[in-house]
Amino acid sequence: MESRPSISIIIPTYNRAHLLPLTLDSFLAQDYPGDLCEIIVVDNNSKDNTGEVVSGYLGKAGIPIKYIFEQRQGVHYARNSAAKVTKGEILFFTDDDMIADSCLIKELVKVFEMDPMIGTATGLVVGKFEVEPPEWVKRYLINSYLSLTAKNKQEDIVVSRIDCGVYSCHQAIKREVFFQSGGFNPENTAGVWIGDGETGLNIKIHDLGYKFAYTSKSIIQHIIPKSRTTLKYIINRVGNQGFCDSYTAYRKHRDRRKIIPLMIKRNIVSIPGMLLNMLVRVVIGRLTWRFLPAKIVYFHKRNIYDLKLYANGNFRKVVEIDDWINNDPPINFNK
Repeated sequence: MESRPSISIIIPTYNRAHLLPLTLDSFLAQDYPGDLCEIIVVDNNSKDNTGEVVSGYLGKAGIPIKYIFEQRQGVHYARNSAAKVTKGEILFFTDDDMIADSCLIKELVKVFEMDPMIGTATGLVVGKFEVEPPEWVKRYLINSYLSLTAKNKQEDIVVSRIDCGVYSCHQAIKREVFFQSGGFNPENTAGVWIGDGETGLNIKIHDLGYKFAYTSKSIIQHIIPKSRTTLKYIINRVGNQGFCDSYTAYRKHRDRRKIIPLMIKRNIVSIPGMLLNMLVRVVIGRLTWRFLPAKIVYFHKRNIYDLKLYANGNFRKVVEIDDWINNDPPINFNK
């Protein structure tokens, strides 16, 4: 029988002591050898009783659990710091509002056996809504807007040279690939969206020549609160994507001289046409009107970010960082 790889399960958490036991219990119940697993809970400066909750598991579970405290606010700090203390050959990243199927790890490991060039893999992410969502949420948000597998995704297995929808709430990465790539880019940092998070990580993995994979047999549930089924949520979510996309776009060219011309082109040429197209789709019933104010906020935040990049040389240097494992300065978006 071929040997199985060791797995490090990394769970960053912030002020979700009430949900964390659901996540921990689901990973403690994995159909995978316990002596090949470890769980690292990284507390990202929580103000609730997260530490107390985790301490109740220490030394009592069948899988070793480590608790570390990361004071710097930002999920990329938490994930990258946790990775440094892992032992596993495969690092599995998830979140503190997830409930894993008992076969999640076992099925995900099988995918890596299909091709030695697979660097990262994911599985099926389904929503566990705390309340029945509105129809517009069911129709338009069962996708990346809620970090869920798109409802029209029919493939059982995907091996691809491009990102096939890998979210950091359900992402396995070979250890050497993770450290070679430089880890997660910043995203939500002290309440402000700075960069492109797992999207940026996946871009770096792609640029290194590795492949992506997906299996529908590795299943996890994502707990969706009522607050994420509202107009306010989609405006914030799409708006924050503006910061992310400007970060990604600048990193492609890394040329200050291109920032303003590209911004002007977007504002004069792209925005009117895109908003008109969206309006038509709303009228014919193919899009909810809620995306119109959300997209306006998106373009506004892109302009804010682009002007920040143009004016602030120190900020540009931070955005150009590729290795966030060994080079992780504190970020203040407002300076």
